[in-house]
Amino acid sequence: MTALSTEEQAVVDTVRTFVDREVRPVVRELEHSDTYPEALVERMKELGVFGLAVPEPWGEAPVSMPCYAQVTAELARGWMSLAGAMGGHTVVAKLLVAFGTRAQQDRWLPAMATGEVRATMALTEPGGGSDLQAMRTVARRDGGQWVVDGAKTWITNSRRSQLIALLCRTDPDAQPRHRGVSVLLVEHGPGLTVSKDLPKLGYKGVESCELVFDGFRAPADAVLGGEEGRGFAQMMTGLETGRIQVAARAVGVAQAAFDDALRYAQERESFGRPIWQHQSVGNLLADMATSLTAARQLVLYAAERYETGRRCDLEAGMAKLFASETAMRVALDAIRVHGGHGYSTEFDVERYFRDAPLMIVGEGTNEIQRDVIARQLVARGGLG
Repeated sequence: MTALSTEEQAVVDTVRTFVDREVRPVVRELEHSDTYPEALVERMKELGVFGLAVPEPWGEAPVSMPCYAQVTAELARGWMSLAGAMGGHTVVAKLLVAFGTRAQQDRWLPAMATGEVRATMALTEPGGGSDLQAMRTVARRDGGQWVVDGAKTWITNSRRSQLIALLCRTDPDAQPRHRGVSVLLVEHGPGLTVSKDLPKLGYKGVESCELVFDGFRAPADAVLGGEEGRGFAQMMTGLETGRIQVAARAVGVAQAAFDDALRYAQERESFGRPIWQHQSVGNLLADMATSLTAARQLVLYAAERYETGRRCDLEAGMAKLFASETAMRVALDAIRVHGGHGYSTEFDVERYFRDAPLMIVGEGTNEIQRDVIARQLVARGGLG
């Protein structure tokens, strides 16, 4: 694996210090009360976290994908919701850099780099799930505007984001179907209703809502890149970033769970010795550490392939699949190590166990990831 530059390592170290000093001391209270972490998000803005994907001339401190993945993992180690607060934002920034018109880039990227403008993606629909081509949200031309009707659900940061990258049909009759799909860059306004926050098992603090578009009007130049019909391919490219980001979140949650389990196993005694010395507990720790290390390396492998400009849907899918399943197992094993304390809300391991499933179903379920991986293995003729 390629080492980070001195500057990029400093970015990761700064975020790690922020997590240890400012996030971990307050996260339990914020999470249990499901309170939006306003102060922590403001600090993330000050640290430049929201501008990590924005290059010059719009931003100041773009980083490589391996660095971004490590920053994401550090944030998730402190609180997975903080990584969620910047995840979709980064994907939209990368979409703008890769596909946006110069006018779209100049309008949005400078404010996105500072966090003054926050962005989110709107892909999933109430009846569609991971089948994005089955979407029913439609944008029709009406003079010099688009009129949008439809609904999106489980949209993170939907209430607090100023910019929404909306995946919709601009040509419902196109064949094949993906050629009729576009990404519209839209803002909140008349015709767009944000529902109440959807109740969740974990992933507290940041809101996830349903968006309802009913006669919502967007300007003609809202189409990402200025040419309709390219949205599906654009968003598939964006999802490579999204899946690496979700995989990195899983690594962060697994790291936190392992750290807590290892610490507790050295402090807790039973039958006259620390519990790590009991083979059953020691084996859990050994397996947790091994799986965590493998997950981290797989995420970095996908991130480095992305950084070279090569297609990485196979690698990102593998990283997301393995890291998320690892996070779930490690979180459960951390509860086993803690015994009865692991079931108590006074310990953080119960939070990791509630947060981990999101990475299994988010950004395309793991069942979808397996399908993507299998198709790419056949298309590429194996691992090669």
